[in-house]
Amino acid sequence: MKLELVQMAGRDGDTAYNLQRTLDAIATCAADTDIVVFPESLITGFPSPHNLTTLAEPLDGPSLRAIQQAARERDLAVVVGLTENDQGRYYNTSVLVTPEGIALSYRKTHLWVGEGELVQAGDRYATVEWRGMRLGLLICYDSEFPESARALAEQGAELLLITDGNMEPYGPVHRTAVSARAQENQVFAVMVNRVGEGEDGTRYAGGSAVVDPFGQLLFEAGREECRHSLRLDPARIAAARQLYDYHADRRFSLPGERIEHADGRRELLIPPRG
Repeated sequence: MKLELVQMAGRDGDTAYNLQRTLDAIATCAADTDIVVFPESLITGFPSPHNLTTLAEPLDGPSLRAIQQAARERDLAVVVGLTENDQGRYYNTSVLVTPEGIALSYRKTHLWVGEGELVQAGDRYATVEWRGMRLGLLICYDSEFPESARALAEQGAELLLITDGNMEPYGPVHRTAVSARAQENQVFAVMVNRVGEGEDGTRYAGGSAVVDPFGQLLFEAGREECRHSLRLDPARIAAARQLYDYHADRRFSLPGERIEHADGRRELLIPPRG
């Protein structure tokens, strides 16, 4: 599995600019790339109370249709995020877009401080197989909760793809979190973060990273825009679980309804609180 990580800046509320930069990055991927991953909510940027309703798009909207076309032309999958409008309900959503369409969509389940004033939390975790590896999506703050990654691992995920919009001074928090989520589930974890300055003066921390199933750092970016490609060897998963297997040895499973879809997706629905 060959990945490309695109750590880049975006403009909040400027979909045309963000989309064009995303399409340009996809167009210049290597011919043998399987998946290219972008930061959190890159297409729309982060919304505000003033532009939420005009900024948000449905998953069958023009931006993701353009990305699907680009994915088809390059024969790869794209992981990217946007503010989703689902018939007047709004979500921070990341998607896995393949040449055939949206193979997986994920709505952020753990909302950062104040984020719940604009968007709703998702209610499920899901995985899908792409080119021989089962993968799942997480978004930013989700990575700080062990249960999020465990919910994907319990569905057989071998690769966690985390779109991130982590800001200063919290860069080290996600460096620690992504390493822990990989090691404690014996899976690969990839985090791609935003850089630059937001409309409100927020400084994004960069530090995109790839961690293997032993918790070893394979790549870490700095604080500037960059792109990096690397291959993941699935044999590392079996090697990490050779002596001890956390999944097999665990004493309990997470609660929630499990659904097996005909298209290969697996979902774990989050039970209500209380």
